[in-house]
Amino acid sequence: MRNFMLFKDGKPKALTFSYDDGPKEDRELVALFNKYSLKGTFNLNSQFLYDRASNPDDKAVDYTELPDLYKGHEVAVHGLTHPFLERLPVDAMMYEVLKDRENLERLSGTIVRGMAYPFGTYNDNVVRVLKDAGIRYSRTCEAHHGFGIRRDWLRMPSTCHHADEKLFELADKFINESAFTRWGTEGWLFYVWGHSYEFRTQEDWDRIEKFCQMVANKDDVWYATNIEIYNYVNAYDNLEYSLNMTRVHNPSAIDIWLRHEENTVHIPAGATIEL
Repeated sequence: MRNFMLFKDGKPKALTFSYDDGPKEDRELVALFNKYSLKGTFNLNSQFLYDRASNPDDKAVDYTELPDLYKGHEVAVHGLTHPFLERLPVDAMMYEVLKDRENLERLSGTIVRGMAYPFGTYNDNVVRVLKDAGIRYSRTCEAHHGFGIRRDWLRMPSTCHHADEKLFELADKFINESAFTRWGTEGWLFYVWGHSYEFRTQEDWDRIEKFCQMVANKDDVWYATNIEIYNYVNAYDNLEYSLNMTRVHNPSAIDIWLRHEENTVHIPAGATIEL
């Protein structure tokens, strides 16, 4: 007997974005996401939000606009000053992560548990520090051009960068093909990352808007932040089954959906049901 992981509300696909550094172009990108009811995670260096001397000519968003600007999206760590973390001593690594997290939690009014690696670089020491700092996932700059969910959460790759030449080819497959493959056991995740300052021309903005239009408003897609994806997948992975797999208990505070023998099954938070 094999179950298939569905996403929230029984949807077989999910889409998420991840954007770094908090440049002023985030204002336009967030407005674009909001226009199409898409959700993203924004990885910020909080020192640059405060220090206008190191941020001349309004190159980054200001800390005062953070709660309203990113409302409905996720704010996540990107290092206090965007360093190469693996080149720092352990205590300095910890400070860069924890101070950034502390600042962002105060500014956003949320609990910050996500991250993207500055420059996309890391080593095993950095991963250990992130665990100790309460970071649950961290995105790399690696792309796998697929829709599978990689569960090495502190070394998390994306599907692709927004400038990838395969972006629209992948979007077409994601939209038009079924996630229910013969040997598949879970839904598809399309994960796009980048920096909003990379949209330098109107052509660049037109391209990302074309992508947003293409993937938005699909009945079979859950539009979520990175931490929502993490929370959901972990809750699914922690379902508890009877030995013969005919009964399942959901110990989490998150409602879960799965496909069982061609039927969509809803397992409410805290519930035990018969399959």
